[in-house]
Amino acid sequence: MSLPTVEIADVHKRFGRTTALDGVGFDAPTGITGLLGPNGAGKTTLLRMLATVLAPDSGSLRLLGWNPAVADERLAIRRRLGYMPQEPGFHQTFTAFEFVDYVAILKEMTDRKARHDEVARVLALVGLEGVMERKIKALSGGMRRRVALAQSLLGDPDLLVLDEPTAGLDPEQRLRFREIVSERASDRTVVLSTHQTEDVAALCPRVVVMLDGVALFDGTPRELTDVASGRVWLAPERSAAARLSWRTPDGSHRNIGEAPAGADLVAPTLEDGYLLLVGDRAFAEEAA
Repeated sequence: MSLPTVEIADVHKRFGRTTALDGVGFDAPTGITGLLGPNGAGKTTLLRMLATVLAPDSGSLRLLGWNPAVADERLAIRRRLGYMPQEPGFHQTFTAFEFVDYVAILKEMTDRKARHDEVARVLALVGLEGVMERKIKALSGGMRRRVALAQSLLGDPDLLVLDEPTAGLDPEQRLRFREIVSERASDRTVVLSTHQTEDVAALCPRVVVMLDGVALFDGTPRELTDVASGRVWLAPERSAAARLSWRTPDGSHRNIGEAPAGADLVAPTLEDGYLLLVGDRAFAEEAA
């Protein structure tokens, strides 16, 4: 069996008095691993480590078989890595083509014609071939996200690290993103963070749920959905036993929590499992 592309062992990270990561550990093999969690859960900190931008205070990482703490090995990782940060830091006066070309130069693509062909390829891949000469500051938010995705795809990397890649994308663009990423995951490793449970359900054979710097769950989307098995029901109004409840389009209330006897149980979704998992942890902390 091949070794996992990403190996994370007991990783800790603090910023002043704030604990961002508190003993996180899991492996990511070939395919797509999704990170779910609310803001402040530690997802971005962890992805910055996978992108070799940030080092842990303690614990260990191995990426593509190398140790990013060693300078030569870190350089080898970066040559085979694609990273889409949550905030790309665009040069606003650059065109889309110029920005991606700038990143390609940083990636040591020295042959000008071959580099420009590659820049045009990735911009076309994300559907921006018609606006590649437009300045970044003139692009919509969704287009800027696609420019950020395009630069991460340069050189067809073996490890793709994507931080909130579908934020700001409309439904059609989100579907296109899923097509692009799923095509590359057959023999490569993708680690992505998202707030969109539907993206995880559609793309990820593996999901890790993070909260307060720890990994609460590591398994399949089906297993996460099963967390809510027998705990989702419909009623004419909000149930007193519900942790969360909302009115559905047909006027009934969808309740999730500890179902009372005789409740009209319905099949849970991945979102139900995620909400219950995170909510149970918060409830336990309040009770402690």
